[in-house]
Amino acid sequence: VSHYRLFPKALGQLVAALGVRGLHLALGVRELHLALTQGFWRTRAWGQPPLQAPAGAELWVWFQPTVTDVDKAWKELSNILSGIFCASLNFIDSTNTVTPTASFKPLGLANGTDHHLLRYAVLPREVVCTENLTPWKKLLPCGSKAGLAVLLKAERLFHSSYHSQAVHIRPVCRDASCLAVSWELRQTLTVVFDTFSSGQGKKDWSLFKMFSRTLTDACPLASQSKVYVDISPKNKEKELLEVTPPPASVHEAVVQGDKRTYAVYDLMSPSLFNTSRSLNVQLKWKRPQDSSELPTPVLHAQRYVSGYGLQTGEISTLIYNTHPYRAFPVILLETVPWYLRLYVHTLTIITKGKENKPSYIHYQPAQDRRRPHLLEMLIQLPANSVTKITIQFERALLKWTEYTPDPNHGFYVSSSVLSALVPSVIAMKDVDVEQSPLFTSLFPYSDGSSYFVRLYTEPLLVNLPTPDFSMPYNVICLTCTVVAVCYGSFYNLLTRTFHVEEPSRGGLAKRLANIIRKFRGVPPL
Repeated sequence: VSHYRLFPKALGQLVAALGVRGLHLALGVRELHLALTQGFWRTRAWGQPPLQAPAGAELWVWFQPTVTDVDKAWKELSNILSGIFCASLNFIDSTNTVTPTASFKPLGLANGTDHHLLRYAVLPREVVCTENLTPWKKLLPCGSKAGLAVLLKAERLFHSSYHSQAVHIRPVCRDASCLAVSWELRQTLTVVFDTFSSGQGKKDWSLFKMFSRTLTDACPLASQSKVYVDISPKNKEKELLEVTPPPASVHEAVVQGDKRTYAVYDLMSPSLFNTSRSLNVQLKWKRPQDSSELPTPVLHAQRYVSGYGLQTGEISTLIYNTHPYRAFPVILLETVPWYLRLYVHTLTIITKGKENKPSYIHYQPAQDRRRPHLLEMLIQLPANSVTKITIQFERALLKWTEYTPDPNHGFYVSSSVLSALVPSVIAMKDVDVEQSPLFTSLFPYSDGSSYFVRLYTEPLLVNLPTPDFSMPYNVICLTCTVVAVCYGSFYNLLTRTFHVEEPSRGGLAKRLANIIRKFRGVPPL
């Protein structure tokens, strides 16, 4: 990597294994995927997520086979990314890092899939804000000065229901013959504006209403700069939608098993800015619309904690397959911290009232203060079914120095990961990559009958046995008071020196007064 006209140099040095000041770091990164997310995607209300990520920070990396010490390279890489993106990725250590065996396969060119070269970690408590968005925007070729990035106003983006920014680096073929390999950097930003709640019950929206800005030009370094607006008809209501200004072209694509229609605005087209200097896309409904929910996705899941008390509990995961007649397998990845001691013999998988035995299971037990639990299973989901997975756990008592500053808030458990090839309801045809590079890159599919989906469940918040931290405070206050009073008094008595004052004869005024009193016959002072 030596050409930094478009590729950011900060990330190029990681790929080239060249550190700061010319120091060679044996990182050997083959693939890198980082996501910073604030909020949780509401599947039932918003439909299938286009690009989902777990709440908090997620990092998974494939290293080159030439790396001898993967754990050391993983630690160095997390520290470097923590500085680049101003995030708390330096808190990634062995207690929250796992090595999956079946999930998170390479998305780019890969000569082998040795899972020992893979590392995966999630920080569910990471808070994403402006200091993380600013370095993300600086990685763009034009920054936030031109092109689509001018809409990325921090105060508007974070005033939303969901916000997720991601960076993906992978090796790809440079041409169709794949004789040369290039590095691909993909930056994605997913934001959900709930215009129905904030717009007095109206679904109308525009770029200016959401971002407080409009598009004025394309990035001079960009070869393509387009805006896609989903105008797919829902329940034969295509005529109720009105998009202004009228789009120059319409694109049809199959996204996640559903046929979509998009209005396309090409910022590189000279005719787009002839009538006005800026582009403000508006979507209006010709009649008032209710807040009807989107169709339920074929695959979705939820997870929760049950039980009472602070000794034992149970983690339950519900996986839904709403396909009317197709069954398909799904890979479930569970990462549980070490202070929740799992009872693997209590693992149960129930589908339609019957036991569902997984065809593949991999379990790596946790070690206290060293590594978390890792549970991977390959489960077959029957058509139109709900699969419930439960496992019991016991809460551990931490050392008093291991509690967070707000221990009564609870401790987070990272989201479960579901990976599956979901069968499509409609037939999908092959699309040329050159004609539709965006959709073929973001929504790949293996064949014409299925597409790949990776889903994340909710992160869990678990309460642990917490000591009364006010008692040490009271003891410290009482002890300090007693020590201050007793020690201060004894120290004052031991170090004080006593001096005997001799009576003085008095000053000049006293002698003059006695002389006058002597002449008057009065006793002296």
